[in-house]
Amino acid sequence: MHRLLEGIALVAFDLDGTLIDSVPDLALAVDAALADLALPTAGEARVRDWVGNGSLVLMERALRHALSHSGKASLDIAVEVDCVLLERAHAAFLAHYGRDPGAHTRLYPGVRECLDGLRAQGLTLALVTNKPHAFIAPILEGFGLEAHFALCLGGDSLPQKKPDPAPLRYLAAHFGLPPSACLMVGDSRHDIAAGRAAGFRTLAVPYGYNHGEPVRDSGPDGVVESLGELV
Repeated sequence: MHRLLEGIALVAFDLDGTLIDSVPDLALAVDAALADLALPTAGEARVRDWVGNGSLVLMERALRHALSHSGKASLDIAVEVDCVLLERAHAAFLAHYGRDPGAHTRLYPGVRECLDGLRAQGLTLALVTNKPHAFIAPILEGFGLEAHFALCLGGDSLPQKKPDPAPLRYLAAHFGLPPSACLMVGDSRHDIAAGRAAGFRTLAVPYGYNHGEPVRDSGPDGVVESLGELV
C-alpha cells in the first residue's frame, strides 16, 4: 500500500485527466458546437489546455478564441454578445457531447488496476469532477466501472465545484469521516487546492490537464506517475 493511503478510509478521484483521457471526445463536441455557429474550430491541442473548470468555462474559452480569430467580434460589442453566444455554444456542446461522451475516451494506464485494488482493500471510492453529472454514468458504464464508486459528484451536483472545497467536505460528511481520513487524487491545481482547503490528503498525477503547468508546483502531498502505484 502506498504511504499516502495509511490511515485513509475514503479516496476521492477526479475524472478527466486523472482516470480518463476525454479530450478527443470533448474536442469533437467543442468543434461541432463552434461549427454550428459558423465559427473557427479549436482543435484537440487547444481544448486539452482548456479542460478542467467545467463545460461552461470550456465553451467560454473556446468561444473567446474563436471570436478573436473569426473577424466577427469587435471590442465594443464582444462583451454584449458574449453571453448570448456562450449560451448557444454551451447548449450545442452539451447536445453534441451527450450523444456519445465515451466514444474516443480511454482509461489511463494503471487506472483499472488501481480501482480494483483499492476496492478489494475495502476503501470507499468516490468521484468528484467538474464535468456535468449527466455524463458521468455513461462514461463509467462504458468501462464497467460504475459499481466502483459509492458516490459521484458532478460540477452541477452542488452550488460549488472545485477548486472550492465544498464538494470534498460534502463527501466527508456524507460518509461520516474526518477530512484527515480522506485522500483527493487529481491532475490539476484545482484538485490540489480543493483537497488542501477541505483538509484532505492530496495526491497528483502528472499526465493530465493542468493548463500547461506542472502539477507538482501546486504542492500535493505526493505524486505518482501511474495510479497503479497505489496498489
